[in-house]
Amino acid sequence: MFSTLTYLQLQEYWWFIVALLAGLFVFMSFVQGGQTLLWSIGKNQEQRDVIVNLLGRKWELTFTTLVMFGGALFAAFPLFYATSFGGAYYVWMAILFCFIIQAVAYEYRSKKNNFFGKRTYELFLFINGSVGIFLIGVALATLFTGGNFVVNNMHLSHWTLPTYGLEALLNPFNIAFGFMLLFLSRLLATLYFINAIENKDIVAHSRLTLKYETVIFLLLFLFVIGSILTMKGYSYNPESLVVSAEPIKFWHNFLALPIVSGSFLLGTILVLIGAGLGIFSKSDKGFWSAGVGTVLVVTSLFLILGYNNTVFYPSMANIQSSLTIQNSSGSYYTLKTMAYVSLLVPFVLAYITIVWRVMNRKKISVDEVKNNPHHY
Repeated sequence: MFSTLTYLQLQEYWWFIVALLAGLFVFMSFVQGGQTLLWSIGKNQEQRDVIVNLLGRKWELTFTTLVMFGGALFAAFPLFYATSFGGAYYVWMAILFCFIIQAVAYEYRSKKNNFFGKRTYELFLFINGSVGIFLIGVALATLFTGGNFVVNNMHLSHWTLPTYGLEALLNPFNIAFGFMLLFLSRLLATLYFINAIENKDIVAHSRLTLKYETVIFLLLFLFVIGSILTMKGYSYNPESLVVSAEPIKFWHNFLALPIVSGSFLLGTILVLIGAGLGIFSKSDKGFWSAGVGTVLVVTSLFLILGYNNTVFYPSMANIQSSLTIQNSSGSYYTLKTMAYVSLLVPFVLAYITIVWRVMNRKKISVDEVKNNPHHY
């Protein structure tokens, strides 16, 4: 099956897998978004217990998706993994710390003899949901704006600034991208609360909060997408791999890839429909529309980053050190072998879907949490 594919086709196939996993992770970040709303929507301890236990059923799926995303990058594009994760390690270590305290919080929040108290672990959840997702957004934004690294002839990279990635926080686009991801996760979280919680007060507070989250997200989204469509990008010669600047490169990519641009537009419409269902109707199905839309939008943004001879990680220190799907991937044999392994992904997704349906067969309520001895 994969033996007939060329090296470039395998590279493009694996970039699609990475893009899809990125879309699935951003969708699953509604868990983190919900954690930031714990105190604003949960007006008392009973309501907060309901929210934490609802999110606690899904937090491992979010973390697993993030690990799969990183694993796919490591296996298929090891030079990028080494350059970003090894060079900008202050940012990635901060992200890792945020996810470690999330696991600790879900494990110990409701343990007996918890001398820290629930509120301490709820603070951990808030930090994971806010700082963690914001920093992931900043890290993803650098795929557009670039990093301060150099790659030598031996394909070894090093970072050129002692801030090791923290300098990304000085770029307004990166900041806006991080906040956009944060408010998207909060938007999805409110829709999920409406969909999965049987408590009229929580649902009412969620619908009210959704209005503000949607407005803030749309303003950030318009700024980020407007910046992407008008910013300078970098293309490369597929034969010589020489990199050169190209004005409005990503706009050109959307025009050159009509399926990707159509997917992006469809995804945007679905997110708006999902938010509209939550704000202007009594429907509880907006989460699914917005969720599918999120996957389509994020996947499309990743595809315009890697396809059409585009640099997906520009070097701000030496433009010829910039990374592309051709110069940063594993060998032909590695990509082909892993391509067969990737055929198991649909079965994993099917398993997740089945487990999800079982856990969400009925909406969670205050009584259910009270009567569950193994709650979070």
